[in-house]
Amino acid sequence: MQNLPKQSRARVITESMAISARVVGVGMILMVALLWAATAFAQETIKSHGFSFLGSLKYPADYAHLDYVNPDAPKGGEIAIWSQGTFDNFNPFARKGASAALASAGVESLMTGTADEIGSSYCFLCETLEYPEDQSWVIFTLRDGIEFADGTPATADDVVFTHNLFMEQGLESFRAGVSRIIENVEALDDRRVKFTFVADSARRDRIEQAGATSMFSRAWFETNGHRLDETMQEPPMATGAYVLDSFDYNERVVYRRNPEYWGEDLPINVGRNNFDKIRVEYFADSNAAFEAFKAGEYTYRTENSSKEWATSYDFPSLNDGFVVKAELPDGTMASGQAFVFNLRREQFQDIRVREAIGLMFNFEWSNESLFYGLYERINSFTENSYLEAIGAPGEDELKYLRMVEDLVPASVLTDEPVMAPTSDTRQLDRGNMRKAAALLDDAGWPVGDDGMRRNSNGETLKVEFMERSPAFDRIINPYVDNLRALGVDAVLNRIDNAQWIDRRYAFDYDVVNASLALGYEPGSGLAQTFGTEEADVSVFNAMGLKSPAVDKLIDVIRNIEVKEELIPAVKALDRVLRAERFWVPQWYKDVHTVAYYDMFEYPDPLPPYSLGNLDFWWFNADKAQALKDAGALR
Repeated sequence: MQNLPKQSRARVITESMAISARVVGVGMILMVALLWAATAFAQETIKSHGFSFLGSLKYPADYAHLDYVNPDAPKGGEIAIWSQGTFDNFNPFARKGASAALASAGVESLMTGTADEIGSSYCFLCETLEYPEDQSWVIFTLRDGIEFADGTPATADDVVFTHNLFMEQGLESFRAGVSRIIENVEALDDRRVKFTFVADSARRDRIEQAGATSMFSRAWFETNGHRLDETMQEPPMATGAYVLDSFDYNERVVYRRNPEYWGEDLPINVGRNNFDKIRVEYFADSNAAFEAFKAGEYTYRTENSSKEWATSYDFPSLNDGFVVKAELPDGTMASGQAFVFNLRREQFQDIRVREAIGLMFNFEWSNESLFYGLYERINSFTENSYLEAIGAPGEDELKYLRMVEDLVPASVLTDEPVMAPTSDTRQLDRGNMRKAAALLDDAGWPVGDDGMRRNSNGETLKVEFMERSPAFDRIINPYVDNLRALGVDAVLNRIDNAQWIDRRYAFDYDVVNASLALGYEPGSGLAQTFGTEEADVSVFNAMGLKSPAVDKLIDVIRNIEVKEELIPAVKALDRVLRAERFWVPQWYKDVHTVAYYDMFEYPDPLPPYSLGNLDFWWFNADKAQALKDAGALR
């Protein structure tokens, strides 16, 4: 009967009741019928190898491998990348210290996504998941033979332990978000773990959140006395393909592929985890790192500097064909990278101040003079996707905007969304400066005799740009110059990585770089980045936004269960967020700019949502030997 549609099951039950009524009394038959119906519907569960709330799964249960990998990719070799700054521990989940790059490389979750789908998750640590139609709970059956990196068996009890560990010692914003979705986690036996969900949580977030649960070794944590909120001198004991091999503090860290990895032959792992070693070399700044790359000290580089990409890739190894310089397609949503105002600061609570400061960043000049025309301007929190709000809102978006029309400017319902200001090609755009000056005058920040803007208390309008990357100096300094010409007391304060982490978590900054993209199927996670309830604790809400209109739309979006309705709702949220002007949007490009020594290969075409250089690229031993024979590499 479980395989029948709802209407058919109801008809079977009804007909059975009628037959039984001719045999026994009405009171008894009602009891029997209720028991029968309750049993029938209680057993109505869905069992699957994957989950997609808004769509359908691309891969069937018997898939052999992901479409975008090379199933015959050889295993072996080393890929070496670089990281900036320093590190002092291997716990990426603690606020304290600076964790080593890729410290979470060995962490796996119950389910995982793919690089060619949106919104789908497939069993990874689990073999199957089972849940009722109302998704009030889900049971994951773990794969047989899962082992931690130390060779000890992993069980459902470790999943329960890990969930509880994050809920007790994880970041406060994470605990707050998860506790609104997951009520309880329990091990039913060694291989089955059950998640029970909060009754009023959004259905769309439930299984996805449960599936994101990772698994650490309970025995390892308890034996060693480790805490998730403290630094560790080794990565947490987990189940992944890579383990720590060696390290020198602040110089390098090396991870090696575990030859005893339990999941080597899983269909989802075929053609992946191909490198024997992944090495990370540390440098104080990008200039030193680039010189080291040219010398062959590491072998792969994603180039984030437009200046370097346009002017510096002219060196012997490249010209001799030993190094490949390539622009590879990137189909992902833009990151939403921006200068973000800390609304917890009094001077930024006036939207006129925020708009005025935003007018003084000259993207057009920066793109021509600093970026060599490589970038496009970000305007939207969903830039480079089908979720971007464009033009005046249509009726489908107005359905949601009318829910908050008393909380937003009237123009949000009638005009095109707020766009980033445009400037001429001179560094200081006089027209934008006049607009900004008028806004600041109206906001109570007139220019004093010394040319600086002060409020009625005589305090200057201070704007500190907190930054840790020297690469941003040439971008922020002209911005600071423009603001000072306006009378704003602006400075760039570049600090070290440890200071940046401490101040970032303490919300001790005026303006900071952050990435604020909404994502393709946003849900309750929006509350962590944009919601009022978590604004005082969530590190993801860099600006400390507290907007009743945004809160209302988040609540609507998290409960939408049809993709055709989700799209206009997200566009409506995009419009409302842009109207808040708490960011100065930066830039993006729709290609990956990469350079690497010609011994790595990748599938062609690449999947749309991942470059995959550490995931499904592979090492060509013959090419590597040719580079060594030619003296290009040691």
